[in-house]
Amino acid sequence: MITGFSDHAANERTFLAWVRTGIAVIAFGFLIEKFNLFLRTIASAAVGERAVALGHVGEQISNYEGLLLIFGGVALLVLATTRFVRTARLLDDPAVHPAASARTELILCACLVLVVASYTLYLAL
Repeated sequence: MITGFSDHAANERTFLAWVRTGIAVIAFGFLIEKFNLFLRTIASAAVGERAVALGHVGEQISNYEGLLLIFGGVALLVLATTRFVRTARLLDDPAVHPAASARTELILCACLVLVVASYTLYLAL
């Protein structure tokens, strides 16, 4: 039997939750990139004044938002892996360690809330 199995299982469940979140952020970044491509294609296929209007909408969506989300998701995966390994080592250590602060997680969650809020406002307007 593994010593502290429930703690290691909880660490693994937390790691997998962060991995799922990172994959979702990466998928959302790919979705934004595909949407940008879709808008550019429609803008180039339209004629006359409609082409100018659709081109303007396509310019409002930055080329880098999707890439930023993709790289953010990859960074989330790297951070999750680092925390998983560090926590597993601390669980195996016989010494008592104080709980780490949740500052990084709070900052990441705040960034995700800001991204979702900005896209919600963009789609609502």
